[in-house]
Amino acid sequence: MRGDGLAFSLPRWRVTRWLADPGYPVSPDDRLALIGELYGCWSVFAGGAINTVAVAAALALRTPTALFISWLALELVICLSRLIVMMIAYRRSRYKLTTPTDVHILLSVAWSASVGFGVGISLASGDWVAASLACISSAAMVGGICFRNFSAPRLVGTMILCSIGPVLPGVAISHEPLLFVMYLQMPVYFVAMTGAAFRLNKMLVAVMRAKTESDERALRDPLTGLSNRAGLIEALQRKLAGKADADQRFAVLYLDLDGFKPVNDTFGHAAGDELLKIVGRTLRQVVSPADLIARIGGDEFVVLVSDPSIDHALALGERIIEMITAPVVLPGGARVHIGMSIGIAAAPEHGSDAEALLFAADAALYDAKSSGKSCWRLASAEANLAALRKYAGIDQVAAEKLTAA
Repeated sequence: MRGDGLAFSLPRWRVTRWLADPGYPVSPDDRLALIGELYGCWSVFAGGAINTVAVAAALALRTPTALFISWLALELVICLSRLIVMMIAYRRSRYKLTTPTDVHILLSVAWSASVGFGVGISLASGDWVAASLACISSAAMVGGICFRNFSAPRLVGTMILCSIGPVLPGVAISHEPLLFVMYLQMPVYFVAMTGAAFRLNKMLVAVMRAKTESDERALRDPLTGLSNRAGLIEALQRKLAGKADADQRFAVLYLDLDGFKPVNDTFGHAAGDELLKIVGRTLRQVVSPADLIARIGGDEFVVLVSDPSIDHALALGERIIEMITAPVVLPGGARVHIGMSIGIAAAPEHGSDAEALLFAADAALYDAKSSGKSCWRLASAEANLAALRKYAGIDQVAAEKLTAA
């Protein structure tokens, strides 16, 4: 699988979409990854291009007829075009621009058709040295086609058919009875290699799905199903990196349950875990689907609010406190009362990176705690300065708290 971070455009034309489709449902991310695989394996591409051009050149020198010279010219044009298109695609991909995937796919088919053309004219020529060289080269290319393009098995089947399909009419034109065995060999070879491409494709997609699930689990809190600290930091960094200008604001709400420890001590850890799950579900009901909720440890939660209005963040804080302070009935029937203190920080005025924002919100949270709990406080200039001092390493305890887990 590709690991260079480049993303190539999906094909747009009907025929290229069909060729690139694996034939069964895949996620949008997996589909993009499969397309990216078509641009990989430069060594296989170079080896195939050098081989076919060399064979075409050798046969054009051996038999300098119009057909063989035309094949050499065709190989040179197609291979050079494929190289140029791939270089353009890589360059545009680095700048997040659309890439010529449709042209790339069609040129791949054209190259395999050119290989098949060479096989056909070599068999028809009656020159068995030329025929042997062309057929061996074509058969060798089938392996490279399958290995390099199995992320699009339909494309593999089409390319194999184009590259070895002309063997059958070539055998008929050759009038050599012994070669008729190829009428049995070629279909079996085609089915076997195309089937291998489909099987490899399914294995690749299975690996992609497993990796995606593993990555998602690594960013999730197993108890509540919310994001964890790593997921929060990643979302914050992505949000900060995507800010188009300084006027694009968002807020961070740092939440801490009031009265959770007595519940946990009185009713046990199982009841405490159930209470945390209830809090997580309540937050999902209150918070917009566009916002991110994370449990970052113990009874602490963070909400990343996408709405740029600070008034919206303050109103959301009020609503969360109202919902959380309502009586909660635990699965065992026990009725408990808890509260929620909230510290609110906004970007960019309270911090321009994830750590500074979290420290500013944390400082505001402790301000809320010291003000009687079950209330919210907005980060002040003093709180933000304290957070920045912690971020600079003056308060080592707070710094260790941030980097833990």
